[in-house]
Amino acid sequence: MPSRRGFLKTAGAWSAGGLLGAGASSSAVSPTRPAADNGWARGSKLGISTYSYWHFDGPPVPIKDVIDEASAIGVGGVDVLHRQMPRETPEYARELRRYAFSQGVDLICLSIHQDFVTPDERQREHHINHTKYALDLAAQMGIPCIRVNSGRWGTIDSFDKLMAEGGNEPPLDGYTREDAFQWCIDAFKKCVPVARDKGVVMALENHWGLTSSADGVLRIVEAVDSPWLQVLADTGNFPDQTYSQLETLASHSILVSAKTYYGGGEWYTLDLDYERIAQIFRDAGFEGYVTLEFEGTADPGPAVRKSLSRISDAFRA
Repeated sequence: MPSRRGFLKTAGAWSAGGLLGAGASSSAVSPTRPAADNGWARGSKLGISTYSYWHFDGPPVPIKDVIDEASAIGVGGVDVLHRQMPRETPEYARELRRYAFSQGVDLICLSIHQDFVTPDERQREHHINHTKYALDLAAQMGIPCIRVNSGRWGTIDSFDKLMAEGGNEPPLDGYTREDAFQWCIDAFKKCVPVARDKGVVMALENHWGLTSSADGVLRIVEAVDSPWLQVLADTGNFPDQTYSQLETLASHSILVSAKTYYGGGEWYTLDLDYERIAQIFRDAGFEGYVTLEFEGTADPGPAVRKSLSRISDAFRA
């Protein structure tokens, strides 16, 4: 893994002003801690996903480095990608929690991967246990929310092909979407008591498969019927009918994941109207975190900075 010092040194070269705000003098930047002078008040309910700096390609960017960047920019929260964690010991979880607090940053979500769409009961039980484990891990880290998915059939053999099909794939032979919805509903119901005991909300994202539509997301959430399963609205995961789908989810959402695609997207690029999106969530009374999930191919340093400015302007208008 790149060292934290090396990461921050690279960060300083991301733009002429490093991580300074517009118009700030570069002389104000310390060798290791760039000054935050960009008008983004800490606690502004903006967050950064650690995934923004690492798209499963090459060594993961250390999570502490993303915390440092959030603190330097003045962004209040960090969404931790589970697969980006180098270890999951209680000691590491507590240290990450302590470090984030020392930098004035909240750890706001633990984004996990689990899959309940399988006829194999043992496999479903494995993923139920994984979700329960993640709820406990989040609690140790002081994180109030985990990102969850429905899962998918696996009948399309690569994620690239799945994206080409708009996130939809045919069921396994002998099974139906009705079966899959019931598996998901039953699985989440088994996780709810642990979520309640740990004080950690599960947030179901519109993330392909059964949740490719807002109706699919709400079908699961409403059937489980628990305050411990809510909605995470991802602005980039509705390539079709984006705004009407987001309108359907807005009043049920506890967290928003805001996608940007500078440099072109990894799989596709959307030209999202964030003023319109912000108005949708304002009208719905949303007051939670809006977390940047940069999914473009540009250098993440300046691209994340540009993205945050774009989203901040829209949501704070």
